[in-house]
Formats: sequence, structure tokens, C-alpha cells
Amino acid sequence: MIKLTKRQEEILHIVKKDGPITGKQIADKLSLTRATLRPDLAILTMAGNLEAKPRVGYYFNPKTELKKHAADIASQVVSDYKAHPIVVLKSTSVYDAIVQIFLEDVGTLYAVDENGFLAGVISRKDLLRAAIGNSDLDELPVSVIMTRMPNIVTVKPDETLLDAARKLMQNHIDSLPVVKESAEIPGMLEVIGRITKTTITRAYVELLEI
Repeated sequence: MIKLTKRQEEILHIVKKDGPITGKQIADKLSLTRATLRPDLAILTMAGNLEAKPRVGYYFNPKTELKKHAADIASQVVSDYKAHPIVVLKSTSVYDAIVQIFLEDVGTLYAVDENGFLAGVISRKDLLRAAIGNSDLDELPVSVIMTRMPNIVTVKPDETLLDAARKLMQNHIDSLPVVKESAEIPGMLEVIGRITKTTITRAYVELLEI
């Protein structure tokens, strides 16, 4: 995407609003001569912003708008969209975890150790499997059923939403813990947020509606 001048932006606005439109008509609207306008039209056409047809005029290329939206989406970072994480201690019972996941209306819980560092991830499927045929859910800690490190897929605050979306798709999961490395204990991770498929879908819809 090339950086456009103010006049080129004005030309695009005119063509989007009134196209197809001839070079003379654009020049008249801007109170310029066709000769003055010709370099700008050539740049916009070569860059793919505009299309031109003989005896028809200039018209806007809709693919340009899609590329702009794609660039906008790709540049959004996780820190701007992360939601509050729903965290439980790894000693929490499966019964209490089931209650928590439904009260919070989420699909995933993040388990932490006694120091608050990420220890595991518990999904609704994990809880469902544990509940089937098990009558002692009050006695069963989530540490027994959770996915543990290093098998947890995480995302950092400075990664893009596109990075997060790829991780969700490639690993067939619904949620990513947003983490940062502990300043006190290297290698240990603090949970500072969550990114879900719903988060990304909502963000993309908002960006496309701008």
C-alpha cells in the first residue's frame, strides 16, 4: 500500500462516490487542468487503486479496500483486544471448576500454581470427560485433568491478532492465555488475559465496519 498525497485521496473519494468518471470530470471537480491531474491518475492506476476503461472513465477497484482492511487487521495486537482471564488454582476441585466455567460463561479456565504462575488449561471438554462416570468431583482436583506445560499454546501481548488466529486454527483450540514472563522467576509465565475465537471474530467485524 503506497502512501497517498492529499490530492490523490481526494481523487479516490471522487471516484468512489461518482465513478465511473472521466479524467476531465475529475479535473473539473478539483478545479485543476487534466495535465496537472494526469500524473496522479497514472500513479493511482498503476498502484491498483483505480481501474480505467476507454470511453468509460475511471472507477474504484474494490480489491484495494479489501487489501487495506487486511492490512489493518494484520497490524492489530493482542494487548488491545485481550479479555480478562478466568483463573482457578490447580488445587480447585473439578466440581468447583464446572460451577465457575458456567457462572463466567466461558469455554476455558486457566489453572495457576500457588505463586500465580500458569500451570494448566482446562476446557469444557476436559470437565465433561471428568464428570462422566465420576461421582467424586469434589475430591478430584483440576490438576489431574488439565493440559500442562509445555503442551499449552500461549500468545504474548505484542503478537498480532493474525498470529493468535493462526495458533487457534492450527491447534484446534478455542482459547489462548495471554502471558508474560515473570520478572522474578525466568521461564515462569503470568496470565494477563485471554484471546478466544469470539474475541477475534468481534475484532475483525469491528474493523471491517469502520
